[in-house]
Amino acid sequence: MDALVTTFDYIGQSWLSGNGSSAISFVMPASVTFFHSCIFLLWSSFLPWSISVPLRRGPECPGYTASNVERTDGGFTADLTLAGAECNIYGQDLHDLKFMAEFQTDSRLHVIIYDKDEAVYQVPDFIVPRPGGSVNADDSLLDISLEEEPFSFTVTRKSNKEVIFSTKGSSIVFENQYWRLRTSLPDNPSLYGLGEHTDSLRLPTSNYIRTLWARDAGAVPQNSNLYGTHPVYYEQRAESTHGVLLLNSNGMDVKINNENGQYLEYNVLGGVIDLYFLAGPSPFDVAREYSDIALKPAMMPYWGFGFHQCRFGYSSVEEVAAVVANYSAASIPLETMWTDIDYMDSYKVFTLGPKFPLDGMRNLVNDLHEQNQHYIVMVDPAVAYQDYPAFNNGKDADIFLKYNDSIYKGRVWPGVTAFPDWFHDNTQGYWDNEFKTFFSPSDGVDIDGLWIDMNEPSNFCPWPCDNPDDSTESTDIVHNRSLSPRDDQVGSKKGLPGRNLTDPPYQIRNTIGLIGNKTARTDLIHQGGWTEYDTHNLYGTMMSKTSRNSMVARRPDKRPLVITRSTFVGAGSYVGHWLGDNVSAWDQYRISIRHLLQFVSFFQVPMVGADVCGFLGDTTENLCARWTALGAFYPFYRNHNVAGAISQEAYRWESVAASARKAIDIRYRLLDYIYTALHRQTVDGTPMLSPMCNPPTNTCRFQYPSDSATHAIDAQFFYGPSLLISPVTDADSTSVSFYLPSDLFYDLFTLEQIEGTGSSITYTSVQYTDIPVHIRGGSIIPARVNSAKTTTAVRNEDFELLVAPDKNGKATGSLYLDDGESLVQQGTSEIEFKFDGKTISMDGKFEYSTKLGVRSVTVLGSDAAIKYELDEGLDGPWKHDIGSLKKVQV
Repeated sequence: MDALVTTFDYIGQSWLSGNGSSAISFVMPASVTFFHSCIFLLWSSFLPWSISVPLRRGPECPGYTASNVERTDGGFTADLTLAGAECNIYGQDLHDLKFMAEFQTDSRLHVIIYDKDEAVYQVPDFIVPRPGGSVNADDSLLDISLEEEPFSFTVTRKSNKEVIFSTKGSSIVFENQYWRLRTSLPDNPSLYGLGEHTDSLRLPTSNYIRTLWARDAGAVPQNSNLYGTHPVYYEQRAESTHGVLLLNSNGMDVKINNENGQYLEYNVLGGVIDLYFLAGPSPFDVAREYSDIALKPAMMPYWGFGFHQCRFGYSSVEEVAAVVANYSAASIPLETMWTDIDYMDSYKVFTLGPKFPLDGMRNLVNDLHEQNQHYIVMVDPAVAYQDYPAFNNGKDADIFLKYNDSIYKGRVWPGVTAFPDWFHDNTQGYWDNEFKTFFSPSDGVDIDGLWIDMNEPSNFCPWPCDNPDDSTESTDIVHNRSLSPRDDQVGSKKGLPGRNLTDPPYQIRNTIGLIGNKTARTDLIHQGGWTEYDTHNLYGTMMSKTSRNSMVARRPDKRPLVITRSTFVGAGSYVGHWLGDNVSAWDQYRISIRHLLQFVSFFQVPMVGADVCGFLGDTTENLCARWTALGAFYPFYRNHNVAGAISQEAYRWESVAASARKAIDIRYRLLDYIYTALHRQTVDGTPMLSPMCNPPTNTCRFQYPSDSATHAIDAQFFYGPSLLISPVTDADSTSVSFYLPSDLFYDLFTLEQIEGTGSSITYTSVQYTDIPVHIRGGSIIPARVNSAKTTTAVRNEDFELLVAPDKNGKATGSLYLDDGESLVQQGTSEIEFKFDGKTISMDGKFEYSTKLGVRSVTVLGSDAAIKYELDEGLDGPWKHDIGSLKKVQV
């Protein structure tokens, strides 16, 4: 639950010049009218652009000179020395650096520039483990060259000598709390990634700043830094795609501009220059290569793909139970019921409020479990600074962030709060104990999954937050703190001493001003000596990892479903992500698609979805019906809205209920298809969803790399490898124009063949309960014969095969089977289906024991689809001449 506090921030000229900040805040109650919210949202959209200035390189700096250059079979090393007088534009220039380039695989090149003494902060490898490996330079798809004076490096693709990254013509600046690095780019480049953001999928190329600094970003505005930080970009060129990851967790502005030549420039508040170049050459190749660094995503439980319902504002456990009953009465399948912070006692984590008594909560959960349904609640990181077990246990374990040797206080939902230090040795044990006791299956609230919010971390208290409780008690946060002696050690990789950790000379374009505003102070020191200044962007992912571990400790044999708000590189290996506190508006319905695709396709966080029908403000019947249909093709499918807005459960309007029944029916029949796609992403990083974006003059071509169409498409996407989703995106419209590449497609609902010609076609009379979906030719879709009320019941249904031949009359498909929930599987099946125009066959690995089978095959074509009886098992290979099978009515 986001902070429902509308704040108008005036960013003064002093902030723009980097000499401090001033802010005027007008705080309104949580029940603020939506009219006021809209004014705020409008201002939030314009503010970042109104304060932006033309991108300038700043003073000329001397750069560095390389010496002792050594090239080996596996890479380069060199010493770098400041080439002239100190520039000191935003700090103290470092005189001596080290350069290293490693050919780690045939498609991955690692380049790092760091200080000679290795005292400058580096992302700890226990948070993001570094990939290893070494190959001979001759075996790499990439090459790297150096110029010694002035120092620069250039990365090229060997196959066509194309330069993909070059620092020539721009001096590297490396200071004690700022560095700058620029690469030239071709004109009008096609760049993707650098999130989290809600800007266009293809990034703007002129006067654009993408700021990466995690913040509580209500209404997910455009042109703003949001909840997560993923400093990786994909670049599509005419012949290939490559990726570049900057593995750095400091705040940064990534500037893209065409002033005196096209370029991308990093402006970073600290850390080292730690770059990974991914050769591709296809977008899917880059995604797979990136997954070797970001870690493979976690496999989610099968039930996690069901339909979920939540609301901030359910007033009692009886109201929650009534919602469950109403879904059943409306014949709308409900897999999981969620409760926001309403269930807590005055919003204190690990407590129950008077209207959510333990016996009532246990009865609710037991009733859900008896119906094979599930229950999830929210847990925030901030613990109320009050005399109660969760705080007292944390205080006794000494796990809260401290300031001047006292517990640091902020202000979040329960009032004055303390924040866990995820670096602390005792924090995992403390968190495990709170989960074990409060969420005990025997005498607590037996949750099935977990929802994490506010973990940027969010703090309602504006900078400097000198008095979060307005009491006479000491707030512990009065004086600036210098780094302790343990942080000033050569080789620590924990940050240089003497830095300004709250108001750095270079000001990133954080939408709400100073980096410490509305979050934990950035001069806090974590156990081990890491500063919040350097590790702020890691807070959410470290909480995610700790929370996943605590969920596994509760149920050691079960995959946990954990959904988080703040993410960093590698978060997908622990959790999924919901796209934050969006708005019930048509533009945000559309934006959700590109927001979704960032995480699944570029960042390796595949279990993602937006709040269906929107969170903030009042939805409308037509919008909710459309969004319910679209949400069925998000990996994570949940209806959720805010207190004070109109109720929007799917049964509230008949058209929305009809949309839900239809959407959930097709989603559940396709669950194994998308579950198989998720499994593949967990194994090799192939995205389970992918964009089909064709911006003007350039193309993001995941599925069709040879398609040079010029249509601006970021509202269509592939769901799994074979289903093209083309939602109606205009408000209150019943028609949609969508692009079909030059290929064969088949309408999923009518089964009619459509030949794409690399142009747009228009569907009219698309009812609010419908969404256009097409099967790509060459695909075999395994689907359940019937849907059901729960995913448990769906798993008892047999399969049918939809065969959509390509232009050569052939098709293939796959199916992954397991028990749907075990962390360690006793056996799995990985099945491949093939159709060659005459025969249909199944082969693969068959280790998952099941009595289910494939009951029919439906072959699509230019004429009417033909359905054949099959009645084969899923426990071993088989092959049939399609002509020998009995035809049945479609």
